[in-house]
Amino acid sequence: MILVIGATGNVGRHVHSQLHAMGAADARALVRPGATAHRLDGVEVATGSLDDPHALAAALTGVDTVFLVWPFITTEGAPAVLEAIGQQAKRLVYLSSIGVGGRTEEQADPIFKLHADMERLIELCAVPRTVLRSDTIASNTLGWAEQIRTAGIVRGPLTAPTAVIDPRDIAAVAARTLTDDTHVGATYLLTGPQVISRPEQVKAIGAVIGRELRFEEEPVPDARARM
Repeated sequence: MILVIGATGNVGRHVHSQLHAMGAADARALVRPGATAHRLDGVEVATGSLDDPHALAAALTGVDTVFLVWPFITTEGAPAVLEAIGQQAKRLVYLSSIGVGGRTEEQADPIFKLHADMERLIELCAVPRTVLRSDTIASNTLGWAEQIRTAGIVRGPLTAPTAVIDPRDIAAVAARTLTDDTHVGATYLLTGPQVISRPEQVKAIGAVIGRELRFEEEPVPDARARM
């Protein structure tokens, strides 16, 4: 039995469809209390939350393998969750960031640090693991949707170009590692087909939807205040 945490999210929902396509029938989706699971028809659904490890125990009953996405901005609560996973599961596949273990200047990034801390906690919990260190996920651009609809201008900090990856490609790798224990102990770097900047992403979206869009650089303090 495979438990997919984050099962209604941008990556998790594709993990389920990939598992189904591979014929892996024994998959269970973890859904938060009150959340809708309309996209998971035909899938066993368990209700639980990562901020309630005791309730999570029921969702883990009979589970051998876990796909874990950590949705919080700190590791507070992670040790209890990993302990609950370790009491049931024999393997863990964790979706991390390609920035872990990177250049010194990258280690100051709070997201990279979060994932590095999570990886250390996973090592300490001693559950056999596979780590998927993903580059920028393409669905992150959904955060631009309102700006695109209303103004046609995306404003934000001009970060370094990255090899943006489709969440379906991440899910394809996740499904393989979830169903094949020969990947235990491995760490994989997942990237898209080419390095692309934020302005290039905005231009590509405009080409697809038939509108002229543009990116305007915004200082980090201004972006933080707006958010």
